[in-house]
Amino acid sequence: MPKRGKKYQDSVKVIDRMTLYGPAEGVKLVREAAKANFDETIEAHIRLGVDPRRSDQQVRGAVVLPYGTGKTKTVLVFATGEKAREAEEAGADYVGGEDLAQKIQGGWLDFDAAVATPDMMSVVGRLGKILGPRGLMPNPKTGTVTFEVAKAINEIKAGKVEYRVDKSGIIHVVIGKASFEEGMLIANLRVLSDAIVKARPAAAKGTYIKSVALAPTMGPSVRLNPQLFAQMVAEK
Repeated sequence: MPKRGKKYQDSVKVIDRMTLYGPAEGVKLVREAAKANFDETIEAHIRLGVDPRRSDQQVRGAVVLPYGTGKTKTVLVFATGEKAREAEEAGADYVGGEDLAQKIQGGWLDFDAAVATPDMMSVVGRLGKILGPRGLMPNPKTGTVTFEVAKAINEIKAGKVEYRVDKSGIIHVVIGKASFEEGMLIANLRVLSDAIVKARPAAAKGTYIKSVALAPTMGPSVRLNPQLFAQMVAEK
């Protein structure tokens, strides 16, 4: 295991790895743990009591964080005609059809999110092997396959994040930057908690939220009490 730097070691000293912190205290500590010379991203890592191999235990969706992620996303839209004009007026960074598909097949991926109108899925479908593994494939479940392109673009620009349980049963979601005020991160975390609790599959048995951790880009993680995380929505 590589030796950690002094800033990391200093951060570890203020975090008790055996303690499960409440959300507010956890947010305070993870901001203190972000000591790098840049504005570190704060991520939430949530392990769920589901079997991702089963189709009836998939957890996937999208939610608009009230304070965004701290990053302005570049949005690509597959649309033609009136919907293409609507996308341009709504602030889409790239709008097109077959031309964009060919660029992507050629290796171009200079965007953070993609939206498609349903009639363009015959074109977009060919890009599944390229966009899918990168989390860029438009999907009706996350509101990115829709004729309401302006709404989709506005939500993404406003701080919409997608979440999806991975093969290990863990969801990884950016909830903001270390420069955010504690209240902003807590508000974002609360909205995420609400979405994940509501997304519980009917087939999931036993404890649903097994563990929660917050981590900055370079610093150590902070473990949260999963029960208190699940109850955050009740604290409004």
